[in-house]
Amino acid sequence: MLVQAIAPRYSVRAAVTRQVPVDPDAELLTRLRRGDEHAFRTLVGRHHATMLRVARLHVRDRQAAEEVVQETWLAVVQGLERFEERSTLKTWLFRILTNRAKTRGEREARSVPFSAVILAETTGEDPAVDPDRFQGPQDRYPRHWAAPPPRWETLPDERLLSQETLREIDAAIEQLPPAQRAVIRLRDVEGWEADEVCEVLGLTSANQRVLLHRARSKVRGALERYLGDEVMAA
Repeated sequence: MLVQAIAPRYSVRAAVTRQVPVDPDAELLTRLRRGDEHAFRTLVGRHHATMLRVARLHVRDRQAAEEVVQETWLAVVQGLERFEERSTLKTWLFRILTNRAKTRGEREARSVPFSAVILAETTGEDPAVDPDRFQGPQDRYPRHWAAPPPRWETLPDERLLSQETLREIDAAIEQLPPAQRAVIRLRDVEGWEADEVCEVLGLTSANQRVLLHRARSKVRGALERYLGDEVMAA
């Protein structure tokens, strides 16, 4: 999904084929309520790594994040019978996680709360695209592209989707500021819907769009630099 988001050819295809999502954990919920241990292990395998990344946004270090995740799993087991299914199981799970992570972060007096990180990344002077790629006020078409994004259409799928290219994309994501990194991972790697990301991370719709746009633009720029002459020749 990430390549679909940052490469125009795939963005159009994704928009055309996108369907209304269903809760992927619905069948697991039924089994969990029957006490199925294998279903619980499946749920942990499906969400544990993402839970760690989200918890890490709010607490001081990885050990604290791991403790928050373990506390969340215990709360899920204990509260499963009270879950009224007004949201997806995943949304309920991550709501518990973020509430506990925020409480833990406040108790530890984390130096920079995630809310401040969001504010800095959505209002700061951090252009998504290098300003030098646009024409200046003295040019014939001010603020239009001077160096437009290269076209991807002639690059083979095998090149764009190779493991080497995907590793480069992942490395670029890791270099992003925290809020941008969280949003692009949830939206384009995990495949979450915008409203799910807003609810879990405590974002407004506008902030979510800004963070995602900046993150995608930076990752696309890194991919352009990596592909180099291949993109320019295409």
